[in-house]
Amino acid sequence: MSSLTKPLAAPRATGPIILAWAFVERQKNLWKRYWAWELVWLVYGVVNTLAITFIAREVEQAGIVGAGGANDLVLFLLLGTLVWAYLSAVLDDISLVITWERWEGTIEHTLMAPVPRWVHLVGMSVFGVLHAIVRTLLIFAIALPFFAVDFSQADWLAAVVVMAVGSVSIAGIGILAGVLPLLYPERGTQMSFMAQAVVLLISGVYYSVEVLPAWLQFLSYASPATYLLDGIRGAIIEGQSVGALAETLAILAIFGALLVPFSVFVFAVAERWAKRTGKLKRQG
Repeated sequence: MSSLTKPLAAPRATGPIILAWAFVERQKNLWKRYWAWELVWLVYGVVNTLAITFIAREVEQAGIVGAGGANDLVLFLLLGTLVWAYLSAVLDDISLVITWERWEGTIEHTLMAPVPRWVHLVGMSVFGVLHAIVRTLLIFAIALPFFAVDFSQADWLAAVVVMAVGSVSIAGIGILAGVLPLLYPERGTQMSFMAQAVVLLISGVYYSVEVLPAWLQFLSYASPATYLLDGIRGAIIEGQSVGALAETLAILAIFGALLVPFSVFVFAVAERWAKRTGKLKRQG
């Protein structure tokens, strides 16, 4: 039998890891195309970090606290702004999963492709985490020379572990927020940003949650970002080890184990509803 008449071999099955990584590659190429916006958000992140952290120096010059207290406040605010830069980047990339598809005109191709939805969402989450790491490290490198910060007590391994475990639950929140553009094509994207604003308010990014009113303090316990920030500050400011942060890590792990499967399930239900009601491709 000639090569022209031989039946074509069936393509080898593609594993979920390769499929998920394909979405990472696709998002990377999209960001390369929109590099000017990436520059905008990098500059915004640097300016926001400097503006918030300089508050500590203003407090020192006003004589409200001494030099030692001001240095502690600098580190507290610097870590808060950096962690929020990371969290907001992760939430943006994941929660805009549907918005990106509508912008690019690929929503039907992506959501009708024979790819398990959890694989698609995991790929988008992995990209969000990697992208956020790169952006946050750049902000940190640019902002650090402006301040004399003491990292002598920092346990960097513990900080990395807290960030890794906490990122899973943040991905779950991002997927839940990504459901909103499915349900509300006209206002869903705006609603997802409003959800981020609530997380910013209740999680103690720029202040400890103890200064919040009692009812907001209660809500802060439901935000994994609260525990992630506590863990990062404990590891870097107080030098707490992985063992000392075991309780915080356990809470973050529970959040991740509950939020990710639940968010994928909710997304799948919302997707089926959007397809049935004709809202999948609507933009207004």
